[in-house]
Amino acid sequence: MLNPPLPRVFEAIADGQNITIGGHPWKVITGQGHAPDMACLFNAETRVLIAADQILPRISPYVGLHAGEPAADPLGAFLTSLQKFRDLPEDVLVLPSHGEPFYGLHARLDWLVAHHAERLSLLLDAMADSSAHDLLPVLFRRPLDLRNLGFGLGETLAHLRRLQVMGEAVAEKDTVGVMRWRRA
Repeated sequence: MLNPPLPRVFEAIADGQNITIGGHPWKVITGQGHAPDMACLFNAETRVLIAADQILPRISPYVGLHAGEPAADPLGAFLTSLQKFRDLPEDVLVLPSHGEPFYGLHARLDWLVAHHAERLSLLLDAMADSSAHDLLPVLFRRPLDLRNLGFGLGETLAHLRRLQVMGEAVAEKDTVGVMRWRRA
C-alpha cells in the first residue's frame, strides 16, 4: 500500500501548547490570515521555528478575503498574529514552507508589517468610488492571468476590508450590485 490509512484518532493542538516530537519539546504558535490557526512550531533548545506559510523569506503569504466569510478581517488577523513571534529570539532559524531557511526573524516581521502598511496606504490613496477589480493594479503591477485573478481579488478585498475595519474606507453597492470603495 503506497499510502497508509488515516489514523482513527488524533490529538488536537492549540496555541501556546507544548508538545513533544521526536523526543524534543516544541511550543505551538498559531498564525492567522493565511489559514485559520496555522500551526507553527518553536523549539527553544535548538532555536528553530517551523514557520509554515505564516512567515516566508521573500514574499508575503497569501492573505485573502473569502466569499464564505465576507465580514472577516484576515489581514488584521494576520498582522495581529505576527506579534506572537516577537517574543522569539532574533537568531532563530526559520524554516518556511516555501523558500530557503533563513535567520533574521524580527527583520522579516518588520518587513511584513511595513509591506502591508504600504499596500494599505496605496489603496487608500487610489480609491475613489472604485471596485476591487479597479484597484487590482494598485497591488499587482503586472496583469494577472485567470488562474491568479481570484487570488489577486481575494488579497485586494482583504486589504480593503482592513481599511474598512480601521474606519478608513467605506463600501456601498452600486445600482448593479458591485461593491464600490471610497475613503471614509
